[in-house]
Amino acid sequence: MLLPCASPTVARRALLTLAPSARAFSAMPKPLVQTESKPFSTAVASLADVSNIPQTTRQEKKTTPVVCPDWEKTIPHAGYDLTFISDIEQTHHKPTKTQDRLALFAVKMMRSGFDLLSGYRGPGGGMTERDWLNRCVFLETVAGVPGMVAGMARHLRSLRGMRRDYGWIHTLLEEAENERMHLLIFVKMRRPGWLFRLGVLGAQGVFFNIFFLTYLITPRTCHRFVGYLEEEAVKTYTGLLKDIEDGHLPAWKTQRPPKIARTYYGLADDSTVVDLIQCVRADEANHRDVNHTFAGLQESEVNPYAVVQTPAPSPSPPPPSSSSSPSTVSM
Repeated sequence: MLLPCASPTVARRALLTLAPSARAFSAMPKPLVQTESKPFSTAVASLADVSNIPQTTRQEKKTTPVVCPDWEKTIPHAGYDLTFISDIEQTHHKPTKTQDRLALFAVKMMRSGFDLLSGYRGPGGGMTERDWLNRCVFLETVAGVPGMVAGMARHLRSLRGMRRDYGWIHTLLEEAENERMHLLIFVKMRRPGWLFRLGVLGAQGVFFNIFFLTYLITPRTCHRFVGYLEEEAVKTYTGLLKDIEDGHLPAWKTQRPPKIARTYYGLADDSTVVDLIQCVRADEANHRDVNHTFAGLQESEVNPYAVVQTPAPSPSPPPPSSSSSPSTVSM
């Protein structure tokens, strides 16, 4: 490196000194370039071939429909036995503490306000397929928030504390994913308009922030709240099934569920919307029981739903006794 104050003579001497090194470097053998066998050429495009990629104009982007690949499951669902989930028990956790009563009161107020604003008339023939789908879509946009918020809060706490979470995060994120899949299934049956989406945007923004701040203060109250919220979801889907069985929604007795629903739940090709609603209700009942269980645990206790029960090893047969072995007699 030449200093700014160096004289021309010193600079010339430095260049002459570096010249042999430069000639030696240029004389070094070049690395071999592989031209025939390229193991990665079929998977990764070379940067030199970017010019060969066809460019899409703005007008073509507007007129060309977007073709999405076939949907694949992100978190596998175990599936249900339809004969087993046809009669889901509507349980209710009786509040015993002040935080339980506050959680139940908040759920009752939320449901009453939502029923009033949405014009919910309950089962009995007052709701059409469109009314039920609007309600299901809106409920699932809200139901997917608690699991994600709780999982995120516990994930960050595990990072800050540099310690284990004892299996809570996976169950909470799986719950959020399951609720999101419910939404994607119902959206395939009805696409909401811009006014509906605007209401979802406002409700999600308010509910997310309130639930997040409350979870930082009292997580057990939030889990109790979600447990009561899922109790109401089970009631809603039970009422929907009753309307279908009573003949108020005759089309759904024979209508096939969307492909995404059949793939996610492993339903048969001849399944109906009734089978789909039964699976969704079973999911909500599972979330109900999980969150009520979490509300009764300490934050540092192990998630009982994440513990794998390994079967006890079968007892080995007793060794043969010495009396049963043949005795040898020396002659």
